[in-house]
Amino acid sequence: MTQKLTILFDLDGTLVDTAPDLMGAHNHVMKKFGYPQKSLDDIKHIAGRGAWIMMQRTFRDEIKDEKLKKEMVKEFIDYYAKNINKGSKPIKGVVKFLDWAKSKKILMAVCTNKQERLAVDLLKKINLSQYFEYIAGCDTFDFNKPDPRHLTNVIDIIGGDINKSIMIGDSEVDSQSAYNAKIPFILVEEGYTEKNINEIPHKILIKDFSNFEKIVEKYL
Repeated sequence: MTQKLTILFDLDGTLVDTAPDLMGAHNHVMKKFGYPQKSLDDIKHIAGRGAWIMMQRTFRDEIKDEKLKKEMVKEFIDYYAKNINKGSKPIKGVVKFLDWAKSKKILMAVCTNKQERLAVDLLKKINLSQYFEYIAGCDTFDFNKPDPRHLTNVIDIIGGDINKSIMIGDSEVDSQSAYNAKIPFILVEEGYTEKNINEIPHKILIKDFSNFEKIVEKYL
């Protein structure tokens, strides 16, 4: 029997445009605690590595109090969890591609640095969870991206083959994870990163998932 292809996806900025809801939670916290709010573009540049690092990038040198930082991050997560799907939408072409991939018996999973419970909840609420064999968050294992085991563990769990696997993401963290795991990396443009596309190693560059099946077919 021919080994099935496995596709691993990042979540924020790759499968789903979550920036509107991340911005909503971020600005709720900043307003509540009396600090400057941020624009959607700002959020896209600081998101991608989980809530704690996202908020650390906001704090920078402006907030020194570690106890206050923890309180603000908790407030962010609590608010975000309650408003996780207010403005978040699948990236263009995602649903059509996932339907096609399922029809081809492609194994699919999510590897995200969002907390697992938040990732699962979001994907359920926007009707995407059924496409994935497994959803691994930043707290699923004792390590997360860019540690390659975040990817390789998931491949093992769902019965995939590392030699028939690819990773799709929108940031340098995803790229580093894939290259560390020695699997091909496909980069989604205009992702949640401060880097330019020429600073992020990738095998293929896509704008969105429109006609993406034509690219994936060569891996089958």
